[in-house]
Amino acid sequence: MDYKIIFSSRKTLSVEVAIGGAITVRAPKGVSKKKIDAFIKEHEASLQSAQKKQIARAENQYHRELSYEEIQKLKAAAKEYIPKRVKYFAKIMNLEPSAVKISSAQKNFGSCSGKNSLNFSYRLMMYPKEAIDYVVVHELAHIKHHNHSADFYKLIEQYMPDYKKRIAILKQ
Repeated sequence: MDYKIIFSSRKTLSVEVAIGGAITVRAPKGVSKKKIDAFIKEHEASLQSAQKKQIARAENQYHRELSYEEIQKLKAAAKEYIPKRVKYFAKIMNLEPSAVKISSAQKNFGSCSGKNSLNFSYRLMMYPKEAIDYVVVHELAHIKHHNHSADFYKLIEQYMPDYKKRIAILKQ
């Protein structure tokens, strides 16, 4: 298997399979290539499986490379649409974020800071409205529960009973 190695001051080996299938090994400084090769061989079956999934993801419409123009259109659409949905759900959930921002996050659709500032990736605009609304409700729920506890998901379910179907859309 082909892979890239990044050495750093860490204690353990780890492997990441990126969208598209590229494999990156993170290794402690001083670990031999022989030991890394053995680590890869030991995990080869699961890496091949992960690689197939990530290649399929790259071919999926939601994870393709975007042109500069497409990114600008998505950002503009996100700045227009998402704050309105946050305002709508915040009112019915009786929760108030300290701010709403649109980011260029690649791996997370949204986040909630410790100060209750909500951040949403412009990439959300590539998904159906039902999926976007789920992420909005999910992040608003973090204002009340800064975790993923049972109470957190009960709060989401209270306002969005079909939230599991919406999660499935995001996992495509």
